[in-house]
Amino acid sequence: MPALRNAMARERGMTLVEFSIISTVLFLVLFGVIEFGRAMYVVNVLTEATRRGARLAAVCPVNDPYPAEGAVFASGGVSAVVPGLTPANVEIQYLDDSGAVITDPVTNFGEINYVRAQIVNFSMPLVIPFFYPTLSLSGFAATLPRESLGVPRSGTVTPC
Repeated sequence: MPALRNAMARERGMTLVEFSIISTVLFLVLFGVIEFGRAMYVVNVLTEATRRGARLAAVCPVNDPYPAEGAVFASGGVSAVVPGLTPANVEIQYLDDSGAVITDPVTNFGEINYVRAQIVNFSMPLVIPFFYPTLSLSGFAATLPRESLGVPRSGTVTPC
């Protein structure tokens, strides 16, 4: 009978070891799936932010700060939707008909044919136990044809 008890005690300990190994793998996979979903959400928000920023830049005066703020849904300078995303991460560029960046859009106002908004210097830290990778999510861009650029048919230019 004592040999049977010893065998059962050893198996109980083995079950605990197996459970700890399996649960570690299970939680890693679970956190990985959650973080993948969160990363996909952030990618979709960044795509929308560039589209929104380009749209606002196409109708707001040249060099107005509002397109960058509106692009990231900024509330007090920080995005209300994605932690760590600020208007400084949105770059607005004015392009000529060949797609080249116009370095001084105020002086060369008549040459502006397109507006581009892009995300720069943004990275998202992932929270996965034992691993803490960071995704670099720069490079999202949207280009739209210029519209009014804040100049109405009559009257004066008003900021957005």
